[in-house]
Amino acid sequence: MRLYALLAIPVLAALLLLAAHLIHAGWIPLAVLAMLLTGLLAVRRPWAARTLQFVLACAALEWVRTTVALAELRAQHDAPYLRLVAILGAVTALTAIAAAVIEHPAFKEHFRQRGGDSV
Repeated sequence: MRLYALLAIPVLAALLLLAAHLIHAGWIPLAVLAMLLTGLLAVRRPWAARTLQFVLACAALEWVRTTVALAELRAQHDAPYLRLVAILGAVTALTAIAAAVIEHPAFKEHFRQRGGDSV
C-alpha cells in the first residue's frame, strides 16, 4: 500500500497540472473534471485505472500540442523559448510517466488487475 501511495504522486501531480492548464485556458468545467478524476485513485476497479490512463495519455498529447504552439508563437516574436520547451517538456514527461506508472504491479494490485487481465 505504501508503494501504491508513492506511485500515485505523479498521477495526482499530472492531473492537478492539467487542471491548472485548463483553468488558464478558460475551460473551467474540464478543469473541475480533471480535479474530480483524482478521486478515481480511490476506486478499486480496473475501469478506473484505464480511465486514468486514457486521460493522462490525452493530457500528454495536449502538453505536446501546447508546447509546440507556444514555442512557435515565441519564436515568431523573436522571444526566447528554450526554457518554455524545457519546462513544458518536463510536464509532458511527468504526465507520460504518470500514465505508464499505472501499469506497475502495485497499481494493478490496487485496481485488482492480475497478470494479463484486459479492460
